[in-house]
Amino acid sequence: MGAQLRVYKRRIRAVTATKKITKAMEMIAASRIVKAQRKVAASMPYATELTRAVTAVATGSNTKHALTTEVEQPTRAAVLLITSDRGLAGGYSSNAIKQAERLTERLRGEGKDVDTYIVGRKGVAYYGFRERKVADSWTGFTDSPAYADAKRVAGPLIEAIELDTAEGGVDELHIIYTEFVSMMTQNAVDGRMLPLSLEEAEGETGTGTKGEIRPLFDFEPSAEDVLDALLPRYVESRIYNALLQSAASEHAARRRAMKSATDNAGDLIKSLSRLANAARQAEITQEISEIVGGASAMADATAGSDK
Repeated sequence: MGAQLRVYKRRIRAVTATKKITKAMEMIAASRIVKAQRKVAASMPYATELTRAVTAVATGSNTKHALTTEVEQPTRAAVLLITSDRGLAGGYSSNAIKQAERLTERLRGEGKDVDTYIVGRKGVAYYGFRERKVADSWTGFTDSPAYADAKRVAGPLIEAIELDTAEGGVDELHIIYTEFVSMMTQNAVDGRMLPLSLEEAEGETGTGTKGEIRPLFDFEPSAEDVLDALLPRYVESRIYNALLQSAASEHAARRRAMKSATDNAGDLIKSLSRLANAARQAEITQEISEIVGGASAMADATAGSDK
């Protein structure tokens, strides 16, 4: 019985140590969510104005450009998947991967070849374990991305959209990331970055109201040159905003997962404490029984010797 009590006490100490770790991780994640939310809010005005500028150039000229021109029969698409570098975040990465699987299946159903680009070690490990080809990958910055990271990710994607499909280029560029809705809700979403849908862009920026008279523009040196200059900025800003939203979502998912782990550890400690108390009570009862039995035996032996 004493051995069983020692086992319970050892397990209680181990679970208590784990609870301290998960509680600390919960508090760290909660503190980082606020910073990530501020970065998301700060990036929105630039992204909105940049999209408005691209829309103005595209609607104010007849120039055909990879940024805005739809390919009649697209045959190849690039998909950028954003996951996390670290685990302990619940279903954050797995939800994004499932969304990517659905998007890839849909694109292939439309007769398009898919080149996959991945951000985050979890996504890289998933595709590597299944021996699936990955065009390029980046790791090491998912919990706190900088604009330089977005530029590094955007480089190969811009190069792919500018090349012909015969030379290894793509006709479309899609992105999968986790949208931060609230502290309790984060949704894995996908969207097409390129070619830019002017109707969607006008809806996002609040322009293009029905019956609105559009202004006329003169472009220097040309509309095509302006779009060439805006293309990398637009892709970089979209990727940067997606990285920031994914980072905020990752911290929120980790905080929620660590809170659940902390609560479960507390419940397990209570359960083990009850079992330990029961074992200790049983041990005490057994010791009392042994003492009473021994005293009884001594009394009987003494009574026998007196006779």
